[in-house]
Amino acid sequence: MSAEANKNVVRRYREIHNSNRLDELDAIVAADIVSHSALPGLPPGLEGGKMAHMGALSAFEGLNTKTEMLVAEGDRVVEFFTTTGKHTGDFLGIPATGRSINVQGISIFRLANGKIVEHWGVNDGFGLLMQLGVVPAPGQ
Repeated sequence: MSAEANKNVVRRYREIHNSNRLDELDAIVAADIVSHSALPGLPPGLEGGKMAHMGALSAFEGLNTKTEMLVAEGDRVVEFFTTTGKHTGDFLGIPATGRSINVQGISIFRLANGKIVEHWGVNDGFGLLMQLGVVPAPGQ
């Protein structure tokens, strides 16, 4: 597939996530996707990814991820994104704070035969903890 076709798969992936139509992921994500940044304790593959998403939805009202930039080369697509929402439920043992979040991150997707088959991701977890008030911001 072309770089542009691969970028379109990632755009569709993001749109499916933002609209919470997770059953549609089966068409564009391999069931045995390898996630190098999966949350511990979740099953591997697409099933674990769906569970992680549902957990985030239960913790953050209005959860939305905006793709800021996509770069593609060969079978890889890099996405720079911003995630926003309001912390209204338990998140990794942190009780709801009612605070809004705005967190940036980067994902790298590897595609094969029109499907996402591998994922690496990093996000500003420390910034998220500061926004939730779990750790003090510098100078506080």
